[in-house]
Amino acid sequence: MRKYFLLYVLVFLQSAVFAQKTYIFCGNLLDTKSGKLLSKQTIIIEKNKIVDVVSGYTKPKSKKDKTIDLKNKYVLPGLIDMHVHIENEFGPTTRLDRYILDEADIAFNSVGFAKTTLLKGFTTVRDLGGTGVNISIRKAINKGKIPGPRVITAGKMIASTGGHADPTNGSRRVLIGNPGPKEGVVNSVDDAKKAVRQRYKNGADCIKITATGGVLSVAKSGDNPQFTIEEVKAICETAKDYGMHVAAHAHGDVGMQRAVIGGVKTIEHGTYMSEATMDLMKKYNAYLVPTITAGKEVEEKAKIEGYYPAIVVPKALAVGPQIQGTFAKAYKRGVGIAFGTDAGVFKHGKNAKEFGYMVEAGMPEIEAIQSATITNAKILKMESEVGQVEKGFFADIIAVNENPLKNVKTIENVVFVMKNGEVYKNE
Repeated sequence: MRKYFLLYVLVFLQSAVFAQKTYIFCGNLLDTKSGKLLSKQTIIIEKNKIVDVVSGYTKPKSKKDKTIDLKNKYVLPGLIDMHVHIENEFGPTTRLDRYILDEADIAFNSVGFAKTTLLKGFTTVRDLGGTGVNISIRKAINKGKIPGPRVITAGKMIASTGGHADPTNGSRRVLIGNPGPKEGVVNSVDDAKKAVRQRYKNGADCIKITATGGVLSVAKSGDNPQFTIEEVKAICETAKDYGMHVAAHAHGDVGMQRAVIGGVKTIEHGTYMSEATMDLMKKYNAYLVPTITAGKEVEEKAKIEGYYPAIVVPKALAVGPQIQGTFAKAYKRGVGIAFGTDAGVFKHGKNAKEFGYMVEAGMPEIEAIQSATITNAKILKMESEVGQVEKGFFADIIAVNENPLKNVKTIENVVFVMKNGEVYKNE
């Protein structure tokens, strides 16, 4: 019996020592922490983690090991988009879809959106609002049932009655009803607390509120404040109790100030942000997620007759041209910037266009890339897991053809994608 036990232990130890590894030979590897480009590096991967990064091209130690040759590519960690809507893709039929699509239809559509996002190099995303199917999509991806990025989701957004995320806006009166905290509509401090707890119960990872009016909602104002500061504080304090941070959709300045003072971590869009609000954000350590791509896309689509409801068009034409300029001012004033695009408002897969717009507005290439790696990982409290190609991190790795520090738009054409040690794309 002892002999068989020792034999078992020996076999176990051998399998542990000689477990299959993957060696990636990188001609150029971007160290996102230092901002430096390192030449001739080898990334060694076992299962879903990076077990070492060494200088030079290290030969595998076992015949079982695999090699991937990226010697003529530029290698980066997988990218993180802090603002997507994985369930949908806005178009002329979006309002009608709300009434004719079942959750199963939404889920099937989401499968394609998730895969597209991953193949474009975004290995982690923060989903900021849908019907709740986004939680199921996260689970399906985590279980390996479908390909997609690692999803951190808010589930359903939280709004006030008639606010930007009130799901009954624009409906005929018989369908409006009286949605409450369960549906993500609040009108008091108690409602606010209950809505956060409901999101937690449903399986959300974070909270999203609509602190001001929005562009694509069927409502007149795109920037009025829609929560009291007491309600915002109640949401943020309750979220903190449950280990969640809060993101706030906000275009108008008053609503932004209430959100920042109330404790939100990120301001999404920030279109009409004043210098006073920028200073508040620095004081309270809040970040701006600019979503410049969404601004440009909605402005363009608003010029197509019938693409948006008539009430949306003037808002889109006004907000669209403002976002990039606000981002430039906020960046120069020292506001923390987190990379996010609002993909879903436009076609999924165009996320990387945001890098070009950020650089165009004055942010250096390396800082734009760091905003989509180092900064976003920190906000998500995943700074020891994603955002860097380092020992102990998830094996989330992408590659492009050109030096992104000289031509950031090369990230729009990712040629290699690995997530959790599994290769999804290799051109």
